[in-house]
Amino acid sequence: MSLYRRVLIVGGVAGGATCAARLRRLDEEAEIVVFERGPHVSVATCGLPYWIGDVIQEEARLLQATPEVFARNFNVPARTGHEVTAIDRASREIEVRELASGRVYREPYDALVLSPGARPIRPACPGIDLPGIFTLRSIEDSRRIREWIATRQPRRAVIVGAGYIGLEMAENLTQRGLTITVVEALPQVLPLLDAEMAEPVSRHLETHRVDLRLGDGAASFEAGADGGLVVRTASGARLEADLVLLAMGVKPEVKLAVEAGLDIGEAGGVRVDDTMRTSDEHIWAVGDAVEVRDAVTGRWRLVPLAGLAHRQARVAADAIAGRPSRFRGAQLTSVCGFFGMTVAATGASEKVLRSAGTTDYDTVYLHPGDHAGYYPNARPIHLKLIFAKADGRILGAQAVGEQGTEKRIDVLSVAIQKGATVFDLEEVELCYAPQYGAAKDPVNMAGMIAANVLRGDLEPAPWSELPGTAALIVDVRDPHEFAADHIEGAINLPLGELRRRFEELPRASEIWLYCGVGQRSYYALRFLRQRGFNVRSLPGGYQTYWGFYP
Repeated sequence: MSLYRRVLIVGGVAGGATCAARLRRLDEEAEIVVFERGPHVSVATCGLPYWIGDVIQEEARLLQATPEVFARNFNVPARTGHEVTAIDRASREIEVRELASGRVYREPYDALVLSPGARPIRPACPGIDLPGIFTLRSIEDSRRIREWIATRQPRRAVIVGAGYIGLEMAENLTQRGLTITVVEALPQVLPLLDAEMAEPVSRHLETHRVDLRLGDGAASFEAGADGGLVVRTASGARLEADLVLLAMGVKPEVKLAVEAGLDIGEAGGVRVDDTMRTSDEHIWAVGDAVEVRDAVTGRWRLVPLAGLAHRQARVAADAIAGRPSRFRGAQLTSVCGFFGMTVAATGASEKVLRSAGTTDYDTVYLHPGDHAGYYPNARPIHLKLIFAKADGRILGAQAVGEQGTEKRIDVLSVAIQKGATVFDLEEVELCYAPQYGAAKDPVNMAGMIAANVLRGDLEPAPWSELPGTAALIVDVRDPHEFAADHIEGAINLPLGELRRRFEELPRASEIWLYCGVGQRSYYALRFLRQRGFNVRSLPGGYQTYWGFYP
């Protein structure tokens, strides 16, 4: 039984609602009260784009639990429409304002849990408050967008930001009949990914008539002559729109914590320990408002993911109830889908590793089918695996494909959590039937290729050095593949002719091999190495080339 007899929770949704329910399961005697500024205590915010797109057709399906459910099932009052405006740490009281009446009152606590979430980024640029410019964070935001579509019948939408929400909304607004332009200040979509893995995503979006404006952020907004809007970009481009969605990410809601004097970390979130306790021993914080340790690099990061908020809420509830529980950090495992494509990632990207000063790693690329090639409708999964050179420990993975993409990332996420190496991936035993995978699953193949690198059986050539290399570039694909397209300056020596023609290659020069996806070039490399040639292979072949040099 907890030592904290009165527990107040600020904010519902994922973190606060989960903490309240978990704590009640652990302690039937504690008095628990949830204060939520909005009208709903628990909302499936990740489903909002799909309600706007009419994939989800009933608003009620987004309500995970009502105040009535909390009272009936957990004996927890959930006071919606009540905003916590201050924390008095000395007297251990909070100040609350009832929004409907304006009444202000105080409530004492033994333990306080902060779950205020985050707010959408809304830049201070000209015209930002014009009608028709929206953010998406709540059911109320969704209602406003749906009403605008119903009453204004917009034809053109500009989405500012190419992260997960921006691209999900690109699909859902397309389904509502709008033409879409996505404006992104960075030079790639999905900043979570490394640039070469984002390139096939851009091509996929363009095939679905999404106009991408990358490396060119929104600078201002104006009222259009036809009653619409005009978005001006940093480059001076003029984009007409009937609806604008700001999807530039979120900032943690830390106002309460700052005014209460709680420690704020270097990333801008509330600083907590591994039990989710803040710098005040009576206050915990969970969800999008906190910063947490990156489980791979050890650095502090903001990670606004619903799954993490739920985990953190359970840890905080355990700690308040006196149970030994620890939050191990964030691995940033995530998935997003749009226009039939699935993008998933886990662990650290190369960008993150480089920013953390980590250089002792290597990467492999592969493009296997999602299931056995002889079974109909196999589709490629473009997979990148990042691992430590010293011991083969898996550091991160990114995948782009269709069906089965997230399954492979889920496996790799568990591998990272358990400290597994690429050698473990060679041996991992996964489900196999031709319609689900191959006898050597893409996870196994990633491990085998990476293990070959560490054993010295395969030496990858760096794609980044391709433009300036003095190496001889040899394409080992068949002549018709080479004729269709190839890397500029490459010569063609098909794998099937290599054993009788290898003496045509210069022994004094370094040779870089490539094929379609990396398999044939590996066979050629093993042969030429045993004949004394200085040879490397461009990882992932021509499929990967298009990521680096679109």
